[in-house]
Amino acid sequence: MTATTAAATQAYDTFIEICRERKTSRAFDPSAPIPKEHFDLILEAARHGPSGANAQPWHYIIVTDPDKKQAVADYFVAEATSRAKLKMKFPTPNYRGLATAPGLIIVVADFRYIKAFPILNDGSDLDAMYKENAQRILLQSVAASTMSAHLAAAALGYGVWWVTAIGQEQAQNALKPLFDVPDDLSVIDIMVFGKPLKAPYKRWKKNLDQIRSWGVYNRDIYMTQEDIDTWIKEERHKVMYRDESKID
Repeated sequence: MTATTAAATQAYDTFIEICRERKTSRAFDPSAPIPKEHFDLILEAARHGPSGANAQPWHYIIVTDPDKKQAVADYFVAEATSRAKLKMKFPTPNYRGLATAPGLIIVVADFRYIKAFPILNDGSDLDAMYKENAQRILLQSVAASTMSAHLAAAALGYGVWWVTAIGQEQAQNALKPLFDVPDDLSVIDIMVFGKPLKAPYKRWKKNLDQIRSWGVYNRDIYMTQEDIDTWIKEERHKVMYRDESKID
């Protein structure tokens, strides 16, 4: 093994360990604050995320005000209660942990940047197709930046929580005024992190053979809609909130 290869392998080993150790936590020790420089280190990683057209259509708001954290938690608790009343049968986490999380960052996306991607802008059906694709590009871009931030937080030893499902208009109406987010921007995710209140566990992950094909799609692992419906009914609740080692 050459020195260059050895260095690359060592770098990969460090990186993959961070990926494996990035674990979701939903309750944090409020007595272990996040140093200001750690916020900067985390967002420095986010700053280097890839994006379509190098548009970098993201912005991050660091939240330290306890009252605003409580307001965010209150919104999600109320929204989860509404989902339960609608009988969505979705295993909902306890959002109260948002209020005491030492680290909370609002992820803002600027969808105006879809004009930086290939679109016709002539109102045609073809233009609609390209705009739909442009939105996917933008979402992938913001997700890549946010994931970089999550890995940086994990590298610093924090448990991390990726709070999503806030695309609804009511979520925007509730959250944007709290942080003075301009009307033409969108709150798209919330990143929560800190010292876990209890040791986080590793959730189930598909193995490599389940996500990889060589050359063409491996039809042996293809799931029909019926397969997926069965998985949602019988397995989803296990893999969302159980330790991988305790799944039957």
